[in-house]
Amino acid sequence: MTGPNQAGGLFASLRRLLGTVLEIAEVRLALLGTEVELEKRRLFDALFWVAMAVLVLATGLVLLCAFVILLFSEGYRLPALGVMALLFLGGGLLLLRQAQQRLRSPEGMFGSSLAELKRDQAGLTSETRHE
Repeated sequence: MTGPNQAGGLFASLRRLLGTVLEIAEVRLALLGTEVELEKRRLFDALFWVAMAVLVLATGLVLLCAFVILLFSEGYRLPALGVMALLFLGGGLLLLRQAQQRLRSPEGMFGSSLAELKRDQAGLTSETRHE
């Protein structure tokens, strides 16, 4: 008499266990998808800053060339052109530094997913120790 009840209980437990495993897998996949989206946005942001830096550096280079060409002329145009060239070059270097900082990730790709998996492992090992 206890056989069918135990079998039904065993199958119900297995079904609940499978449901829990599937739910954990669903949450982990959703977290992984979110991290992939964040990584895409971070890379696009860095590429945007690199493009801006290249644009500003190219403008600075053109102005620097004009400065050198006009170096032999008289007047107050030369200091103004030199200051503008230095400002554009300095701005371009600052934008490149900004792009480099945005590309550096302190935790690496999928940091949150790895942390969650480590927490899951720690939880599973602590449960087996209690038994």
